[in-house]
Amino acid sequence: MPARRRAQIAFSDSAAKQLETLTDEQQIHALDRALVAISVDPDIGDPIPGNATHPELRAYADGFEHVRVLYFVTALRTVVVVAYLEV
Repeated sequence: MPARRRAQIAFSDSAAKQLETLTDEQQIHALDRALVAISVDPDIGDPIPGNATHPELRAYADGFEHVRVLYFVTALRTVVVVAYLEV
């Protein structure tokens, strides 16, 4: 059985701006771990229903790392991160 390849991660403009402001190593580490988990299994997050003009968002939360990532998965299985939140 061939291994599934990881999903590619891309960032919306607003998420990219958020990343530029991260300076705390713990926050960066928490986000990195969350992104790895999402890239391995893009369906890991809980669905947030969308509509015809907006994609269905997903919310992945890691209580241990205190991070929440909002994202959507494209038809080509690219994960587009919309926002990063500390919980």
